[in-house]
Amino acid sequence: MDISQKIPIEVKDIINALQKEGYSAYAVGGAVRDIIMGREPQDWDVATLAKPDEIIKIFPDNVYENQFGTVGVKTRSEDKKVAVVEVTTLREEGRYSDYRRPDEIKFSDNIQNDLSRRDFTINAMAVSIEGKIIDLFGGQEDIKNKIIKTVGDPEVRFGEDALRLMRAVRFAAELNFNIEPETFRAIIASADLLSKIATERIRDEFIKIIASEDSGPAWGIVQMEKMGLLKYVVPELLEGVGVTQNKHHIYTVWEHNLRALDYAAKDNASFEVRLAALLHDVGKPKSKSGEGADSTFHAHEIIGARMAKKIMERLKFSREIIDKVAHLVRHHLFYYNVGEVTEAGVRRFINRVGVDNIDDLLKIREADRIGSGVPKAVPYKTRHLRFMIDKVRRDPISPKMLKINGTNLMEYLHITPGPRVGMILGIILEEVLDDPKKNEENILLQRAQELNNLDENELIEMAKKAKITKQEFEVGAEKEIKQKHKV
Repeated sequence: MDISQKIPIEVKDIINALQKEGYSAYAVGGAVRDIIMGREPQDWDVATLAKPDEIIKIFPDNVYENQFGTVGVKTRSEDKKVAVVEVTTLREEGRYSDYRRPDEIKFSDNIQNDLSRRDFTINAMAVSIEGKIIDLFGGQEDIKNKIIKTVGDPEVRFGEDALRLMRAVRFAAELNFNIEPETFRAIIASADLLSKIATERIRDEFIKIIASEDSGPAWGIVQMEKMGLLKYVVPELLEGVGVTQNKHHIYTVWEHNLRALDYAAKDNASFEVRLAALLHDVGKPKSKSGEGADSTFHAHEIIGARMAKKIMERLKFSREIIDKVAHLVRHHLFYYNVGEVTEAGVRRFINRVGVDNIDDLLKIREADRIGSGVPKAVPYKTRHLRFMIDKVRRDPISPKMLKINGTNLMEYLHITPGPRVGMILGIILEEVLDDPKKNEENILLQRAQELNNLDENELIEMAKKAKITKQEFEVGAEKEIKQKHKV
């Protein structure tokens, strides 16, 4: 394979421009690893003998806002992977007192010194514009053998930058590699250093592990547990280790959650669904009552949603992800039986969980089933539920879909904003969920007038009844089924 042909023209232009000014330059790092593996690099880095101020002179259109000698050269390419190429001066590094960044850097005059400071052998290679690979630490051999191995003494490498503990797992999960035994042992010995790393950096590596392909996510979580890293990331998952379940499960809570994640990842589910699959039963250890075949886990979905929210807040996930995953965990346990749940019940289900969450919630249900050891992810009941959802999806299922809103209701009734408006709309929505044909403006306004004629106490009583209307996925039949299955 001619490696030079794999180097994008934008990167070649940068290397050529540097060499024209008398500075040696190479493509380095993960991009070299990826092209050797036949993968598509997601970004490109160049290492050069030129100092930062010299790089800036050659490439005036740049971004330079760091102390490590890295200049972001803008190429104006439409390809985002090479729209900005990071060009860094060859360097050596001093001691790492904060276990993350070197206290000082010293510019070097050769590529060998620069490569020797890198984390893993597979990332410590360089390639010239002619396609000559510089591989001083056996990176190509480790790629061939599918091994993650540090450059030099692993304990020294992890002592320099403790985030490498997570990165080792992440690369192994992403590439379907194994971690070399000495490196593995060093991770165990250095695991407590992870507590010194910023939460955001740990979260970013955790995200990449969960987002990896095939069995990478579940494998990565297992490795983190074996190495003693998981207790610094999601210790709540460890509460499920060895916790047996009832007769409807053949695996422990820990194994069940991992299998659910594995199914979601292999199904190429979104990150939020994968994370929800991993956390969907995180509340079971705290909710467990009794032992053996008839043990129960009442309200574990409610406890689990609270725990999931705290986990994600601690890891500083975005509010959007926190709300989405916690919502999926909270509602993953729902009842549906053909012939028992009406169309109105399905509408109420959609109203409660949100139409945008339906497909993700059903995917969690599939992952939950597979994680329990059953052979079928999508039984007839689930297929029938999908049919019912498609059947009623266009029906009015939320306040926004009513043919009236608070504004025109107040205009029609000549009333001012207040609780009365909300109570009337709430009662009307429940009635429309039962019978969508009522969703006509004249019918709704007439009904609103009838409700407005009620005195305050009568209206309050009707509003209360609307709120506690049996929602078939939650209360009536589901209560019975939860008791039956001890969930």
